[in-house]
Amino acid sequence: MANGPGTETLTARVHKGLHRARVGVRKAGVDYFRGEGSDRLALAALLIAIAVIAAGTLWRPEWFAPAALVLPVIAGGLLLRPANLLVLYGASATALVVESALFGPYEDGPERITPGTVLVVAAVGFFGLLIAQFRSRVGVPWRRGGTMLFDLRERIRVQSKLPRLPKGWHHEMALRPAGGQSFSGDFVVASRTHGGDILEVVLTDVSGKGMDAASRALLLSGAFGGLLGSLPPHGFLPAANGYLLRQDWDEGFATSIHLVLDLESGDYELFSAGHLPALQLSAGSGRWEEKPGEGPLLGVYDGAQFDPVKGTLRPGDVLMLFTDGLVEAADRDIAEGIDRLTGEADRYVAGGFAGAAWHLIEAVAKDVNDDRALLLICRDA
Repeated sequence: MANGPGTETLTARVHKGLHRARVGVRKAGVDYFRGEGSDRLALAALLIAIAVIAAGTLWRPEWFAPAALVLPVIAGGLLLRPANLLVLYGASATALVVESALFGPYEDGPERITPGTVLVVAAVGFFGLLIAQFRSRVGVPWRRGGTMLFDLRERIRVQSKLPRLPKGWHHEMALRPAGGQSFSGDFVVASRTHGGDILEVVLTDVSGKGMDAASRALLLSGAFGGLLGSLPPHGFLPAANGYLLRQDWDEGFATSIHLVLDLESGDYELFSAGHLPALQLSAGSGRWEEKPGEGPLLGVYDGAQFDPVKGTLRPGDVLMLFTDGLVEAADRDIAEGIDRLTGEADRYVAGGFAGAAWHLIEAVAKDVNDDRALLLICRDA
C-alpha cells in the first residue's frame, strides 16, 4: 500500500523525535562529564556505594571496616553540590546508627561502631562539605576545574609564542615561574607588524609572583596582545598604562619593556616602563652595553611619558631582555646580578646562543623564589 502525505509526515515526525531523544541523552552525558549537568547520577551511585559498604561490614566484617563509609563521603565532596552532599552524609550516619543498634559488639571483640569511627566519618563529612561549598562559590565543578587551569596555561603559552623570524635572525625565550609552578607573573607578547618587516616584543613583569600574579598576568597578556600592532609604537605603553589604571587593582603596577625592531636594517627602539635595561652584545668589541629606557611603572599615574632609546643590531650582535628575578637577590644588588648574567652569557659568544636562554637561567637564578624570564634576539654574523 502506498504511503500518503499524512503517513510521510507522521514518519518524519517520529524520526525527528527519536533524533531529539538521542541528542538529549548524548548532551546530558557530555554535560555531566563536563560538570554542567545535574549530579543526581553521582548521588545515586554514592548512595548505592554506602549501602554496599554497610552490607559488607555485616557480611565480612574482617574485610569491610565501618570507617570505609568515609570513601563515598570523600567522593561526594568532589562530585556533589552541598545540598546533595548533606543527603549523602545523612545516609552514612544512618548506616552507622542502624548497624550499631541492630548488631552491637562482636561476640569476642570490640564494638563494631566505636566513637572513633563516628568521629572519623563526621570529620570527613565536615571537610567534604567545606570543599563542596568552595566549589559551589567558585562555580567550577571539579571535573572542569583541572581542565580549565590546563587551558589557561596553554593559552598563556600560545600568547607568549614568538613569531618566526626571517633568515639571518635567531630568537628564543625561557620562562621559569616561582616555586616550580605552571603560572607566572612574567609574560611576553610578540608580533610582526608592517607587513612582517617590524618585530614588536613586549616583556612584562606583573607585581607579585607565581599563582598570586597569574590571573592579572593572563588578563594583561590578552589586553597587551590586542594593543600590540594596533597602535603606533610610541602609543603602546601609554595605552597599556591607561588600561592598568582603569583596573583599579590593589597591586596594579607592572614593569614592561617594548622592543620595536626593523628586521631589514637592524635598527630598533626600546620603550621602558620602569623595567630593567636591555643588554646588547657588540660583536665588534665583545662587550655588553646597557640600553636603559626612560619611563615610570605601568599603573602608577596617568599621563606618563615613555621616551625610547635607539640602537642597531649589526651582524653578530645579541640583544637580551630579562626580568628582575634573574638578577635581583636579597644578598646582592642588581648591578652585581647583571655582571654575573653577562659573565655567564660570554660563554656562548664563540659557539652561538642557540639553546642559551634556559641554561642562563639555570646558571644565574636556578633557586631564586621569583618569576624569571629571559629573551634573546641574535643577528647572525
